[in-house]
Amino acid sequence: MLQETVNSDVAGSSASSQLKRLPVRKKREGNGRIFTIVLHTLLIIGALIMASPFIWMVLTSLKDTSQAFSDPPVWIPKPFVWSNYPDSLNALPFNLAYFNSLYIAVIVVGCQLLTCSMAGYSFARINFPGRNIVFVLFLATMMIPFQLTILPIFITMRDLGWLDTHLSLIVPPALFSAFGVFLMRQFVMGIPPELEEAAIVDGANRWTIYMRVILPLLRAPLSALGIFSFLAQWNNFFVPLIMLNSSDKFTVPLMLNQFRGQYATEWTMVMAGSVIAVVPVLIVYILAQRYIIQGIAMTGLKS
Repeated sequence: MLQETVNSDVAGSSASSQLKRLPVRKKREGNGRIFTIVLHTLLIIGALIMASPFIWMVLTSLKDTSQAFSDPPVWIPKPFVWSNYPDSLNALPFNLAYFNSLYIAVIVVGCQLLTCSMAGYSFARINFPGRNIVFVLFLATMMIPFQLTILPIFITMRDLGWLDTHLSLIVPPALFSAFGVFLMRQFVMGIPPELEEAAIVDGANRWTIYMRVILPLLRAPLSALGIFSFLAQWNNFFVPLIMLNSSDKFTVPLMLNQFRGQYATEWTMVMAGSVIAVVPVLIVYILAQRYIIQGIAMTGLKS
């Protein structure tokens, strides 16, 4: 009888304590929901602010010239001028510029993925004399403004006879990328060395280890590097402006610049061409965004 009384008292105290904790738990859940709602609201507002230039570009590409400069600004075109897109493609040889930009970017990206992954593996795993000094010099080049190096690059291209050719746009970035080497090196440093030791026991050499062990594990950072390199080459305006003179060798940014006349600029044509130029970048990013996030998140975990 006494034991039953004790058990009932314990059960009653436990139930009362749970009843006391219930309002606190509900209050915490309510605060968590409010925080989530506020956070998502701020993120949506921030996303709209970041996307507003792109939205404005798309809407302006569907306006006529009078609506593009109306005061106050008109967001929704009345009517939609869809003819701006075929007019921008027919006004200039955009098809040729598209092809030039695409094949230049693809070649540079492919070469950078190969050279940067090989250099990153070498800096991370091969103990050659002066390795750390050379790597520091690689990183130091990232602090030099590109405008200071364009003159020696221009002189080198001139001496090689590569001015007004696409080789002047392909060879320099294809052979050297300090950021790409740093990205690959940091990721390789995080790969367990036991994988290479097991491959060495099986009789693999350095090249076999790189091709069959390291390279398959670098898909995420290689995808991130490929996106960054593709964006840099596709949007590159400064170097083609200096190196190229012939319109048949122009890239997309240079071709868009041709809409600027001596007295006026066809801004609706510029916006339509810019929207067309953004499409490949969006496609590449959508296809590889998972690898981009993964590659950036895992870079620098081990040094």
